[in-house]
Amino acid sequence: MAKVTNAFDTYTATADREQLSDVIYNISPTATPVMSAIGKNNVKNVQFDWQVESLPTPSATGKLEGFELSRAASTATSRVSNVCQISSRDATVTGSQNASDAAGKRSEMAHQLALMAKALKRDMEEALTQNNAKNAGNATTVRQTGGLETWITTNKSIGTNGVYGGSGAATTNGTQRAITEALVKTVQQACFTNGGEPSLLVVGPHVKSVVSGFTGRSSARQFVDANTIEASVSIYSGDFGELQVVPSNRSRARTALLLDPEYAKVSYLRDFETIDISTIGDAETKMLVVEFGLEVSNEAAHGAVYDLSTS
Repeated sequence: MAKVTNAFDTYTATADREQLSDVIYNISPTATPVMSAIGKNNVKNVQFDWQVESLPTPSATGKLEGFELSRAASTATSRVSNVCQISSRDATVTGSQNASDAAGKRSEMAHQLALMAKALKRDMEEALTQNNAKNAGNATTVRQTGGLETWITTNKSIGTNGVYGGSGAATTNGTQRAITEALVKTVQQACFTNGGEPSLLVVGPHVKSVVSGFTGRSSARQFVDANTIEASVSIYSGDFGELQVVPSNRSRARTALLLDPEYAKVSYLRDFETIDISTIGDAETKMLVVEFGLEVSNEAAHGAVYDLSTS
């Protein structure tokens, strides 16, 4: 088809206004399922402690009629500790950019701080869930709070040559193996035996897809819309309770965590704070900072399946 003679077109025009959407598209993962599920408290020192205790071993043996009391020794509580780490993000914006009319933003600094707040929460989720060993630090060494994987030792399954950490020490990786329903059931049973009642199963993307294919679903009755194919498991109902299956981008993909949110907390020495940094030149800097640690109130309330295949 021929073009109309002398028709003025967009290729020749030099004054057409720019068309820039006011919507900014960002699909970076921002979910923090563990931090959102567990509790929160405040502490007053870089190192914070809590106490753990357990009942004596059950006994079915009765007493002789007219028995003389043999006094039992009292059991002291166990004192456990973790440390707070400092995490921060910052943004610097020039005066010119702050004064400019940026599409989709009322203020460049406000927009950057909102982004950094999400990034900081992701940093915290990663620190809380991973296999980072507790480190008290010193003048030249960064403090590190012990992540969830470094505490769970009572109810666990680990691959060949793997070595459990515990009390904030890192777990040594073993040989990876495929996640199976039997592995989950074994750890869930161990939790039940030791008094734990985990309600969350936190897993990586690949493990989540495998859990959705557990054969325990083969006899389940499903009522779905005629146009819907049900191919996912959001609740795993085992012999010892229900687990909400939660996919995570921040926990280690090779570990499945069985968590009871009642027995874990984010302990804040300093809650989220925005600090104005001294201006040097024609630019403004603001810093977001938080100082926090993980309290695993009783590690036997939780479970873990370590060393899982990730593809």
